[in-house]
Amino acid sequence: MISRKTPHVEDLSANPFKEDFPLLSSNPQLAFLDSAATAQRPRSVIEAQAEFYRTTNANALRGLYGLSMRATAAIADARSAIARAIGADDPCEVIACRNASEALNMAATAFAGSILREGDEVCITVMEHHSNLIPWQQVCKASGARLVYLYPDEQGVITPDEMDAKIGPRTRIVAAAHVSNVLGIENPIAELARRVHERGGYLVVDGAQSVPHMRIDVAALDCDFFAFSAHKAFGPFGIGILWGRRALLEAMPPFLTGGEMISRVTQESASWAPIPEKFEAGTQDAAGLVATAVGLRYMEEIGMEAIRRRERALMRACTDALFALPFIEPVGDVDPERRHGVVAFNVAGIHPHDVASILDSCDVAIRAGHHCAQPLLAWMGVESCCRASLAFYNDERDIAALVDGLNTVWRTFHG
Repeated sequence: MISRKTPHVEDLSANPFKEDFPLLSSNPQLAFLDSAATAQRPRSVIEAQAEFYRTTNANALRGLYGLSMRATAAIADARSAIARAIGADDPCEVIACRNASEALNMAATAFAGSILREGDEVCITVMEHHSNLIPWQQVCKASGARLVYLYPDEQGVITPDEMDAKIGPRTRIVAAAHVSNVLGIENPIAELARRVHERGGYLVVDGAQSVPHMRIDVAALDCDFFAFSAHKAFGPFGIGILWGRRALLEAMPPFLTGGEMISRVTQESASWAPIPEKFEAGTQDAAGLVATAVGLRYMEEIGMEAIRRRERALMRACTDALFALPFIEPVGDVDPERRHGVVAFNVAGIHPHDVASILDSCDVAIRAGHHCAQPLLAWMGVESCCRASLAFYNDERDIAALVDGLNTVWRTFHG
């Protein structure tokens, strides 16, 4: 679906979106280019969260009075909407967490930790965010499994030859980012799923950087677990989602224990509630879940194809403008068609932190550092870099502000 308000989404001189985002509309001078770290929130998300507190604020699940039952129903409705948004048929397979990091830790600890044995292998890519790397380091140390890395080619692509070399008879788990938060490259998730499933293993996908940019269908991806954060998908802070296959969720032990996730407790033992409550210990952020569903619905109302078309136009314009500057050093492949939402680069001879600081004085917000991907940068021979990350609410003025700001950076150091 393409919204009636976005008939010409590739026209970057027009921007029908910023007015939907209070922070952007009230700060027209700001070029916000850090959406890969956290996206801005549309008014509908902010209002949905506030409306829950105004009208439905009660502890869900256990209360037998009307307000509590309405809160319980709101969680159920939000869970169903989130499931639909990612192509899941069963809302009970949608587990609410604090963030994608917690979701990935749950998959690594509660699931993989219960099946891995000494001599098994876990295969991940070197481009993983630390949230999809450190949990696998830890579970391999605890179980005696071996951690194996997939390395991309010069274009950032995991090739069939690399998969042939690394995914073998001992591979029990493959864990991969759907989209790299540094390179913007989309990994071959369905092919990874096919290969690991042929060997009787399982695929865990970090979707934090893909959900904001493309339509997600966990059935088509054929993954076993899929994690993402609400705040990168125009929702609130403090909510993450782990989708998992029902049979796997039912078989794996709980990740956290306490209130709301039990069926019965005695002085000696406990039994667990059915999924999803089995993995949702304590009071859930009901308002946040409601707002998460609204954020996903906002994208659907614009249309994921419209979003993708606009972001492709933005990526082409941004890379053309940046890489035309003689002092810009690209990090990763320069082809904008390969990138989803991010452009990584350095300014020759100038530390990324200095670049980001001077750009901030020009009202341009980018990210600088290792982007929680130190193994990737070390493998590429880069200590740190700048990252401009785009969303459909950006336009040609934001790109022009970035270019002007980078020229200011260069003049500051070179006169």
